[in-house]
Amino acid sequence: MKSRILTGLLATAAMTIAFAATAAQAGELTDRVAKGEPVRLGFANEIPFAYPGEDGKPMGFVNAYVIGVLGTMGIDKVEPVVTEWGGLIPGLQADRYDIITGGMNILKSRCENMAFSEPMGTMGDAFIVPKGNPKGISNYQDIKDKDGILVTGAGYNEVEAAKKEGVPDDKVMQVPGPTEILAAVKSGRADAGAVTFFTAQNLAKESDGALEVTDPNALPEWTKNWVGIGFRDADKDFLAKFNEAQAKYLGSPEMMKAVEPYGYTEAQLPGDVKLEWVCANR
Repeated sequence: MKSRILTGLLATAAMTIAFAATAAQAGELTDRVAKGEPVRLGFANEIPFAYPGEDGKPMGFVNAYVIGVLGTMGIDKVEPVVTEWGGLIPGLQADRYDIITGGMNILKSRCENMAFSEPMGTMGDAFIVPKGNPKGISNYQDIKDKDGILVTGAGYNEVEAAKKEGVPDDKVMQVPGPTEILAAVKSGRADAGAVTFFTAQNLAKESDGALEVTDPNALPEWTKNWVGIGFRDADKDFLAKFNEAQAKYLGSPEMMKAVEPYGYTEAQLPGDVKLEWVCANR
């Protein structure tokens, strides 16, 4: 009898230890999903990547993409959280949302502060300049050589790019986001605005013909970037499952249909480039 009781106690203890170990391995996001809570999507107002629509609905090709991947995982509850671009990573670390869907380029400096999914797209940069490009500014060296003022967003990868190209800090104006970049160039406070090519195209359209987009090929090849989805390091268990689902969804007819309205095409697919390489080389 004692033997049976002891055996039962040992089995119960083993089950308890196993459950505790499983619970310890699960991150906060996994726990939230298991409880039926929505996955909180963090993004800024960055058309066409990610932006709020009517009633805050998550719009843009990165949001459409993430919602598609989550659907592949059997997750259909999402909650949008809109913030300024410069607050995206701090907000993730402060647990204000679960995933950054803002269309964030994978950079070594960012890989040190959070976890990224495998790349979901590749994007180049461009400048917006006054119509006719009177100062002839097409790249960072032109900003230096022609004593120009460059405007870009606080926390944008273009800040690092300008610094790497030797543009003095006092020649780089940092503002909250695209609206302010457009205003700075349109008013003449800046000679050029550095953004992604997609964003540049959208800002030029919004300028009523006052601005134009420079040739993205005029910028250094190393400024070409890959976009990933941002996660907390503590949620790497969820991230692993996300990457598995992404591998099935990326480039599928369902995905391409979802992102087509925002201008994402097969030309933006990331190819065979892997996260490890991007983190080391960007």
